[in-house]
Amino acid sequence: MRLPILVFDIETITDLHAGAHLYQLQDLADADVASALTKLRRQEADTDFQRLPLHEIVCISGLWVDEKGFKLFSFSQSDNTEAELLQKFLSIFNKRTPILVSWNGLQFDLPVILFRSMLHGLSAPNLFDQGEIDRQKRFSNYQNRYHQQHVDLMDAMAMFNGRNFQKLDDIAQLLGFPGKREGAGYLIPEQVAQQKWADLTAYCEGDVLNTWLIYLRWMLLKGQLLLEDHQQLTANTIAFLRGQPQHQQFLTNWEKNAQATPFSAAAFPIQHSSWIQH
Repeated sequence: MRLPILVFDIETITDLHAGAHLYQLQDLADADVASALTKLRRQEADTDFQRLPLHEIVCISGLWVDEKGFKLFSFSQSDNTEAELLQKFLSIFNKRTPILVSWNGLQFDLPVILFRSMLHGLSAPNLFDQGEIDRQKRFSNYQNRYHQQHVDLMDAMAMFNGRNFQKLDDIAQLLGFPGKREGAGYLIPEQVAQQKWADLTAYCEGDVLNTWLIYLRWMLLKGQLLLEDHQQLTANTIAFLRGQPQHQQFLTNWEKNAQATPFSAAAFPIQHSSWIQH
C-alpha cells in the first residue's frame, strides 16, 4: 500500500448569498431565499439537493497516514472563512502527493472544492493539474476515475456503475464498522447556526474514519495488503483512536458493531465476549 494517504470528507450548507445572486433573489430575507432555492431545485431536478456550486464548505476533515503514523485534522468555519479553510487544505498538496481516498469524492467533494476554490480565486495546480503543467499527470491525476491517485471508494466498489452505488453508512455497518447512524448530514445547517462546531467536526471526522476502515478492507480484497498488514493497521487505528477523546463513542460503536462478523470481531480480542448476549 502506497503512502502517504489522505482520506478526506467535506460538510456543506447552502450558500444563500450565491443562490440569491444566481436567481436574482437579493431582495428576499435569508429564510425566504432558502425556501425559494429549495422550490427552484425541486422544479429543476426533483430533489432538495442543491447544485454543487451552491454548496458552501463549512468543514473539511482528513486522516493523514504515512510512515510516522496517523494525523486526524479538521478545518472548519469555527475559526476560518471558507476561503481560509480551503487554502489550508489545498496547501497540503504543495508539499506531498498523497493517495487521496474518499467516498463519493469524484462526484461531490472534489467538484465542490473546485467550484468554491474558483469562487475565492484560489490556485491548486498540484490537485487539479491533468498534465498541462506536469506531463506525468496525464497518466495519474486526482480527477480521472480510473487512475489510482484518487480512490473514490463508492465509485470503485460499484465497479464504476451508478446502479451499484451504496451509502457509506450501510457499507460501514455491513462490515462491522461504526457507521454514522447517531448523526445525520441534515443536522449540519442546525449545527452551524448553533455554533456546535465540535459536534460537526466529530461527525465529519467519523465519515473519514469509516472511509479509512473500508479502504483497508478494499486493499485487503485487492491483494494490496497482506492479512497480517491489515490486522496491524487495524490495531494501530484502534490504538490511535484511544488517544482521541472526541472519538471514544466511535470506538465503542466499532467494538459493538464488529461482533456482527467473526472477521471484524477479531480486531477486539480482549473485549470479544463483552457484546455477546447470553
